[in-house]
Amino acid sequence: MRFSRYHIPTLKEAPRDAELASHVFLVRGGYMRMMAAGIYDFLPLGQRVLRKVSEIIRQELDRAGALEVLLPAVQPSDLWVESGRWEKYGPELLRFRDRHDREFCLGPTHEEVITDLVRRDVRSYRDLPLNLYQIQFKFRDEIKPRGGLMRGREFIMKDGYSFDKNADSAKETYWAMYHAYERIFRRCGLQFAAVEADTGNIGGTMSHEFQVMADTGEDYVFQCSSCGFTVNQELAPLPEVPLAPAPAGLPAFSKVSTPGAHTVEQVAEFFKIAGSDLIKTLIYNVDGQAVAALVRGDQEVSEVKLRRALGASTVELADEATILKVTGAPVGFAGPVGLTIPIIADFGLTGSGAMVVGANADQHHLRDTVLGRDYQPSRFADIREPVDQDPCPRCGKGLYRLFRGIEVGHVFFLGTKYSAPMNCNFLDEDGKEQHCVMGCYGIGVTRIMASAIEQRHDAKGICWPEAIAPFQVTILPMQMNEPRVVEAAEKLTADLEALGLEVLLDDRDLRPGVKFADADLVGIPWRIIIGTKRLDAGEVELVRRQGAEASVVSLAEVAALVKANVQAALDAGRSA
Repeated sequence: MRFSRYHIPTLKEAPRDAELASHVFLVRGGYMRMMAAGIYDFLPLGQRVLRKVSEIIRQELDRAGALEVLLPAVQPSDLWVESGRWEKYGPELLRFRDRHDREFCLGPTHEEVITDLVRRDVRSYRDLPLNLYQIQFKFRDEIKPRGGLMRGREFIMKDGYSFDKNADSAKETYWAMYHAYERIFRRCGLQFAAVEADTGNIGGTMSHEFQVMADTGEDYVFQCSSCGFTVNQELAPLPEVPLAPAPAGLPAFSKVSTPGAHTVEQVAEFFKIAGSDLIKTLIYNVDGQAVAALVRGDQEVSEVKLRRALGASTVELADEATILKVTGAPVGFAGPVGLTIPIIADFGLTGSGAMVVGANADQHHLRDTVLGRDYQPSRFADIREPVDQDPCPRCGKGLYRLFRGIEVGHVFFLGTKYSAPMNCNFLDEDGKEQHCVMGCYGIGVTRIMASAIEQRHDAKGICWPEAIAPFQVTILPMQMNEPRVVEAAEKLTADLEALGLEVLLDDRDLRPGVKFADADLVGIPWRIIIGTKRLDAGEVELVRRQGAEASVVSLAEVAALVKANVQAALDAGRSA
């Protein structure tokens, strides 16, 4: 392919709203353009990358026994009402009415649609297992799209759904998809970790996220230094602390006026104590009921853990009116002493000694309160967010290490969450009707594209892995007015293409600096530079984009060398 005949509109300036490297370089490198907030056009280079990612996904899922389908993007509300998600999903679900006043939505996901499809076709256990997937645009009406492809409104996703006759069979499918995902991300050239995670809006009883490790990731991931256990921060367990009796001999608590002190920092400063010597009392609305959650002042409540501990559907901080109603005080002065609502306390507070708490009175706190003596929680649970160097409860030996990650895939064990309410049933071997047991499997295709750049870039541009690069080799003739340079470049292009490589020949009559800058920006893995001086010696310069390693190579041998290097990189992804 010739650069002059390809549409690669590179830019010198980054888009004004771009913060992440992937957003900057995909726009500057001529891969995409923004049409509206969170919605992008993909140009020829971008489409080549997306097609390669999609093909890797197809190959590995087909290998694992999944079958490709294509489902409608527009979905009727009736299916979402059946599953119970029409009202629960939230404003990210873009709802609209057609000319007949019937309600529809643009699909953010396809659990309801696929369940409806399968329930109309599957009759017997002989029809199972069934594993279907699609690669399609999704739409989620994010309130604040950001990061380019990291959190857009319209995006390309691979979503898959499995249907099995029982839980054991469904778990076999789940783990088959888990391992297929490992192969997919390895082949895409990503450094990633499989992470135990919350099921969120999708639901189910078990899930794993696949996180690409990157400093710009919006997710926080913990990994044990000893056993390697890896888990999302919002779900990372902490050791259960045995309940200790209230310490004896401590003074009775006293009420203290604390004018203007309502944050942890202000209260700690007022009493001249550390944040760990006070207790935060946070009032939550839990499925419509007020609940108090207690953690140490220097720690944070994990709302995911709190929701799971209480077996709740929704957990959100209570509004000011609710806080005033249940505590008798404005925000910042809630405390556990005298509360009549349920109290759930973090395990770390057991046997904590004398602590400062809110007094449930405006501008007042209580000094020297003791858990178990002055108030008694309804229950204890692991409800706090862990921090770096917290102990790992899985092995009891190692410490958590904190990483940042970008979620590129997620697998869910759904069970009968959708098949039961939507009557997706089959007849078992005894002729009895049973619910299909489901799994759900998603991959962000456009997010893989961005994540690869977040992991592999420098100040000049992208450093694509071979497997998903738009081209594998670019040839840069330095003097387009020299016939022997042009002839050598064209012959080398033909030789490389004959070996099965994808080549971009930069045939533009421009200064070398411009060609080098565009080559760095676009990020093709291998670069061959042809100039009169080296050509006279029968040589060319070969540059590896990742790390910019350069070497002088015989013109006669360079094609075979590049082919071997590209093939080695592709084979490493397949065999790792």
